[in-house]
Amino acid sequence: MSPERPPLMTRAQQFQLHVGGGWRDGSGEARDVLSPATAEVLCTVTDASPADVDMACSVAGDAFPAWAATDSAERARLLRRLGEIIGERMDELAALESAVTGRPIREMRAQMSRIPEWLDYFAGIILGLEGEANGVKGGFLTYTHYRPYGVCALLTPWNHPVLILVKKMAAALAAGNVLVTKPSELAPVSPLILAQWAHEAGFPDGVVNVVTGGAETGAALVGNPLVARIDLTGGTATGKQVAAAAAERLVPCTLELGGKTPVIVFEDADLNEAVPGSLFAAFVAAGQTCVSGSRFLVQQSIYDRFVERFAGRVKSLRVGDPSAMGTDVGPVISARSRDRCFDFIRDAEASGARLAAGGSLPDLSTDMERGFFVPPTVFADVHPQMRLFREEVFGPVVSITPFADEAEALSLANDSEFALGASVWCRDILRAHRVARQARAGVTWINDHHKNDPRSIWGGYGASGYGKENGWDALKSYLIKGSVIVRTQEGFADWFAGGDRYG
Repeated sequence: MSPERPPLMTRAQQFQLHVGGGWRDGSGEARDVLSPATAEVLCTVTDASPADVDMACSVAGDAFPAWAATDSAERARLLRRLGEIIGERMDELAALESAVTGRPIREMRAQMSRIPEWLDYFAGIILGLEGEANGVKGGFLTYTHYRPYGVCALLTPWNHPVLILVKKMAAALAAGNVLVTKPSELAPVSPLILAQWAHEAGFPDGVVNVVTGGAETGAALVGNPLVARIDLTGGTATGKQVAAAAAERLVPCTLELGGKTPVIVFEDADLNEAVPGSLFAAFVAAGQTCVSGSRFLVQQSIYDRFVERFAGRVKSLRVGDPSAMGTDVGPVISARSRDRCFDFIRDAEASGARLAAGGSLPDLSTDMERGFFVPPTVFADVHPQMRLFREEVFGPVVSITPFADEAEALSLANDSEFALGASVWCRDILRAHRVARQARAGVTWINDHHKNDPRSIWGGYGASGYGKENGWDALKSYLIKGSVIVRTQEGFADWFAGGDRYG
């Protein structure tokens, strides 16, 4: 940690809103941010009132014309500079993320090391954005151009506060938009820090703004008349509310929502890869990602072997202090999340599923006893009618279900309202591609899981939302494409004076 700078967060610190390039007092109540590992208060933030949100949107709106007119090469330079700052302070940021989210420090260091890639990527491709031109019938030339929307509302979740925000903001800022971000009230600190770092990187005041708070703050932001585009990552219920509010004003949205990801393991899969790969799919981030492997579908001929080996690996996972390098699985984000996970465990046991691993917590250190820990838990012989098979847990509780053949595997995998992620484990490359194309998912992995890249399109459909992150699709989703039609033929055809050219 650099001796010239104070720590990113101190115990019981009161964070203000970050608007217009600096810290500003909000008018709402203070809200505690709890440690998931100990339930202690880490710091407090301000609940931004509707008036605070209006102020932030107004500041962003005032900054928009100059930012939109900024040359794309200069916008790219600032994005890269922000990426450099994040890279220089990666260890501090990882420690902050681990403390606030409860994710093990080893996970957070690995994730933070990749964050600058999104800023570098969108800084690069904005320079390659090109329009098209065509000569068309009647002596006309038509050409296309792009312009940014203006004030964009980014609503980000607690499970990947930095990664998901940077995925959105990199594309939005490269395109020339200005931002008002509302992070989850459970993990609001790192977005505030990123806004300060954007200011240090040289972004003009008002381009990057963060307001903190709960549902009232989010509703005020979504409904603000200056907001021209919305990008939400969150639960399906919240996504439906945001989509309805946006529809009232015909505001375009990207909605990345819930999931119930199937992991299909065929009999020819290499279990030396499929078992640890499934372990990673299920329990990284304590199962708290929208593409966490939650429904394991395993071919009958290898079913018993897979269950035994998978359960054995789960039993060896180390649960505990997220700040310790040896910890594999930390707590879930809140008491509410913990209680929901245990409710799923009780329900699965009552429904007749076979407990293969977990179900009860190991002994924890005294300072962790009040934390929001859930044991990595595996239920085998889960039927499609069971709640554990159908509903999103968003925690480290997974199911295993046997299947007979490819047709049944696909039937089980696609038996869900969600359509975000899926993975296929097998050595038959023809079948792998065939199943991947038929799986009900926007993102499908073959012989791996969770891997992400700025160039890999990301997004689902159905109850998992709509719109895409990453790649050119994300950049262009933050731009309005228009066309200009130019008459190149001499002699205007006056229709009402007898002209014979129309259209």
